[in-house]
Amino acid sequence: MKTIRSVRFMQRVSRQLATSGKKIGLVPTMGYLHDGHLSLIKRALKQCDIVITTIFVNPTQFAPHEDLDAYPRDERKDLAKIKETGGQIVFIPKADDIYQPDFQTYVLVEKLTKTLEGEARPTHFRGVTTVVAKLFNICRPDISVFGMKDFQQAVVLKQMARDLNYPIKMIVAPTVREKDGLAMSSRNKYFNESQRQEALCLYRALKTAREMVRAGMTKTTKIRREMRSVVQATCPTAKIDYIAFTDSKTLQPVSDVTVQKTVCSLAVWVHNVRLIDNLKLS
Repeated sequence: MKTIRSVRFMQRVSRQLATSGKKIGLVPTMGYLHDGHLSLIKRALKQCDIVITTIFVNPTQFAPHEDLDAYPRDERKDLAKIKETGGQIVFIPKADDIYQPDFQTYVLVEKLTKTLEGEARPTHFRGVTTVVAKLFNICRPDISVFGMKDFQQAVVLKQMARDLNYPIKMIVAPTVREKDGLAMSSRNKYFNESQRQEALCLYRALKTAREMVRAGMTKTTKIRREMRSVVQATCPTAKIDYIAFTDSKTLQPVSDVTVQKTVCSLAVWVHNVRLIDNLKLS
């Protein structure tokens, strides 16, 4: 396994791989890897000759009040996990190389970023789309794999790839969960044992929504009300940012689950940690 830290060297390697006819897969991450990340690498390995995993805690997707400095990091363990999984190249650029002192060009996807996470975190997606566009330019992948847990992000990036004519196949892999249903996340490390049990409030609420839909309930107002009750019953101190029902492609809100392919998404603060999760309902 090769670790690359230089943008120019990564560009040179990716050009050489492309010239030699190798099919390149890309898995962008912010590190502190868990089995969810590793599942994306495994998915890419099934379709590609070479898989590049990037580790970069992207400063432009964090607002000034958010947890950039506190974001968990463990490069040594990350490298060991990637090597064990079979990844061949790890790209770990420095922030100063990605964003040079006079940096002033950003990529912005318009409509899809105005809702859900984009409404709650207005500067977030500009940072995400910009850094991923740069990683696409540097690594030149044929395939890139993202997780369903960051559902809106995947939709936004697919739109960006289409709009900017990137010749990249975009794959969205299923959310990987713990045995009890908690979606794997780097932020789960912040919880003690009792708090972690309360963090299950998101998944329990989503399961409730799915059960209600399967039982014939389609009105999102009633489903949302029940979901709120489940969240508060599991974690009495939880603060709900949003519970949303949206079309899976346009991210437009729906009031009736039967109308379109609906995804239920929610963001909840659990003991000062902001968690997101989602589930397809139809």
